[in-house]
Amino acid sequence: MRYLYAPVFFFGFIGAALAVAMNTHLCWLLPLLMGAVAVSRLCERVMPFKSRWNHSQGDSQRDACHALINEALTWLSVFMVVPLTALLPDTGLWPVHWPLVLQLLMAIILADLGITLVHYASHRSAWLWRLHAVHHSVTRLYGFNGLMKHPVHQMLETLGGTLPLLMLGLPVPVAALLAFSVSVQLLLQHSNVDMRIGALRHVFAWAPVHRLHHLKYGTHGDVNFALFLPLWDRLLGTALHLPDYALRDEDVGIGDRPDYPRTYLAQLREPWMRSEVHPPAVLPAALRQALARRAQS
Repeated sequence: MRYLYAPVFFFGFIGAALAVAMNTHLCWLLPLLMGAVAVSRLCERVMPFKSRWNHSQGDSQRDACHALINEALTWLSVFMVVPLTALLPDTGLWPVHWPLVLQLLMAIILADLGITLVHYASHRSAWLWRLHAVHHSVTRLYGFNGLMKHPVHQMLETLGGTLPLLMLGLPVPVAALLAFSVSVQLLLQHSNVDMRIGALRHVFAWAPVHRLHHLKYGTHGDVNFALFLPLWDRLLGTALHLPDYALRDEDVGIGDRPDYPRTYLAQLREPWMRSEVHPPAVLPAALRQALARRAQS
């Protein structure tokens, strides 16, 4: 089950979404997404990567608020596809004659590149980082963390990922399937399931790949930015794989902001507030050694 979980979850739910889009109304994607959330939560209980990460640290209500608001913004953006495309020149470039699955694949690849570049820039720009820090303030990783973003940063990532698609003439059904696929991927990317993905780590940025991005030790977490495809990290030179390092419970968060606000409204305000930066967290000896071995290889 640990080897099957990620591919079955990913292809199972996205395959079901394609079936919905081709045979029924798109509104059924929302109950299907709720089913994906339920399966994710159940499997995190049955096969946890870190048992401690299954227990609330006073963050469950806050994370639910982030998830509800950000998912609402995501699906609002789907409804805005028609009026937005009406404002843009009709290029006629979108391959509407392709099978729906190939249109979705094209949308995922192009959107992933845009989202990854916005994500990468968010670790380089001080202003963008203040918005993005909300996402990195988590001190445990589980499925809902993928939906925990400042809504302004969420909109910037959405714009970076979808504007090129809109200019190509993105159809509404493909936009809805893309939104669904992003949500499924975020559940997998931040999952607390003890999944084993083997060579698939070269193809999909699932949890075993992405967890290192949440390291709290300064710039050591500036790795593995991609949402779907690790290919972009290899091109950016930011791919990291540490098979001999066992991630600790306390390795995630923002090392120089142990006092980062924990409530929803305070996190919405934080990017606009002046805050004190603390000394960076000390790099654990085992992680330092793993990084040194990788540098030598």
